[in-house]
Amino acid sequence: MGSHASGDSDDQPPLDGCLMRAGYALDGGGGCIADTRRHASAFLDQARIEHRLPVAQRIRDLAQLVVSELVTNAYKYAPGPILMELRISADRVDIVVWDSDPAIPAVRPADPGRVGQHGMEIIKAVSEELFIEQKLIGKRITARLALTAAPSPA
Repeated sequence: MGSHASGDSDDQPPLDGCLMRAGYALDGGGGCIADTRRHASAFLDQARIEHRLPVAQRIRDLAQLVVSELVTNAYKYAPGPILMELRISADRVDIVVWDSDPAIPAVRPADPGRVGQHGMEIIKAVSEELFIEQKLIGKRITARLALTAAPSPA
C-alpha cells in the first residue's frame, strides 16, 4: 500500500470542497479487494471522527460495495498496478480507481437472468454520479456517493 497524487485537469471530476483524501497503490494480489474495503471503512471512520461528517452505515456499506466492484474489475481485466483514491467533502465521497487497461467498461442494461457481469450496473445504480475517463495509459473511474443519500427505490 502506498499513496499517490492526482493532478487537476479539465477532464476529471472537480476536487472543490475536498476535506480529506487518501491514495492507495494496490498490487492486485488476492487480498487487495478485502484491503480496499477495510481502507474505505477506515477512511470514512476517520472523516466522521475528524470532520464530524454524517457517514451513515448505509454509506459505509455502499462505499465498500463500490470499491469491491471497481477493484475486482481492475484485478480481472487490467494487467499491472491498480491505484485507488478516496476523497470526501461535506456532502459526498468520491471513490476513484485507475488501472492500466484503456478499454472503457460498458454499463450493461439490467438483466436478472444474466449470471455475473453486473459490477458496473451496480455501481451506476448506487452512485450519484459516475465518471469514466480514458487516459493516456489506462482509465480512471470515479463513483460519487452522496453522504446524505436517501435509500434507493430499487
